[in-house]
Amino acid sequence: MSELRWHPLLREWVTVAPWRQDRTYHPDAADCPLCPTKPGGPETEIEEPTYYIAVFENRFPSYTGDQGRCEVVCYTSDHDSSLGEQPVEHIRDLVEVWQDRFAELSRLPKVKYVYIFENRGEEIGVTLSHPHGQIYAYPFVPALLERELDSFKRHQRETGSCLYCDVLAGEVQGTRTVATEEDWIAFVPPFARWPYELHLAPRGHVGTITELTDGQAAGLARVLKVVLRKYDKLFGKPLPYVMAMHQRPPGRGHRYFHFHIEFYPPNRSADKLKYLAGSELGAGAFVLDVRAEETAKQLREVPG
Repeated sequence: MSELRWHPLLREWVTVAPWRQDRTYHPDAADCPLCPTKPGGPETEIEEPTYYIAVFENRFPSYTGDQGRCEVVCYTSDHDSSLGEQPVEHIRDLVEVWQDRFAELSRLPKVKYVYIFENRGEEIGVTLSHPHGQIYAYPFVPALLERELDSFKRHQRETGSCLYCDVLAGEVQGTRTVATEEDWIAFVPPFARWPYELHLAPRGHVGTITELTDGQAAGLARVLKVVLRKYDKLFGKPLPYVMAMHQRPPGRGHRYFHFHIEFYPPNRSADKLKYLAGSELGAGAFVLDVRAEETAKQLREVPG
C-alpha cells in the first residue's frame, strides 16, 4: 500500500509508491503495453486484437488497496494517433467513458477526489507514447484543488456569485478567446502561468463532468477536438501538454465550484520550453514572458 507522508511546511500530502520505479520506460512501439495483443505477439495490458476505448487499472499505481484507484484510459488502439486526431463522435464516446468512471470512482468509500488527466509528450515526462490518459481517485483532496475550492468558497461568500462564472464574464470582449461552442468557451486566462495555457469551460454553472447534459457533452467533444487540433498545428508538430480536469469533490457539498479543463503546454516557442526553476519551484511564483492576449491571438488564428 502507498505511504502518505504529511508535509508540515506546506500542509499537503506527499505519496510514496516505490514500486513505480520499475514501471515500463519508453518501450519500442512493437513492445507497447497499451497496444492491443496481436496474434502471435507479446501479451499487452489489453488482451484483444483491437479495441475502441479501453480502461483498466494501472499496473504501477500511485494508490493501492482501499486507499484509492489509479486507472489508465486508452483513447484508441492506434499507437501513432492522438486524442485530437479522433473523430468528434469518438471523443463524444470518450466523454461518456469519463463520466462513467468519475461516477463509479466517486462512490468508493475512501475516495475524496477524482482527477481525470492526460500527460502528453516526453517533455512532460511521459514514458508511454500510446495515446492515453489517466484517472486518479485520491484518498484526500490534492492541495492545489483545496486552494481552488477555498477561493471559490470565499468568492461565493463575499459576492454571492460563482468565481469562475465571473471569470468567464470577463471574456465577453473575446481578446483572450480561442474557440467557442454554444455552451463552451476556450480561452487563455489573464492569469495564465504557462505561455500557451488554455482553459475550457461550460458557460453554464456545472460542477462535474457527470452533470453535463447530452448537448453539453456533445459540445465538449467538438470544442475539445478544435483546441487539440489548434495545439498540434501551432508549431507544425504534436504539442506536449498536461490536460487537467478540475471538478468538485464527490458528495453534496462544494456547489459553488465550476467544472473546467486546464491545459498546460510546456513550450514557450516552437523550439524552446518554459522550465520551472528557482522562482516557480522554490518560491511558487510564476514568471511569464508573454501576455495572454498575444498567445490567445496566435491560437485563435490557427485553423481548428
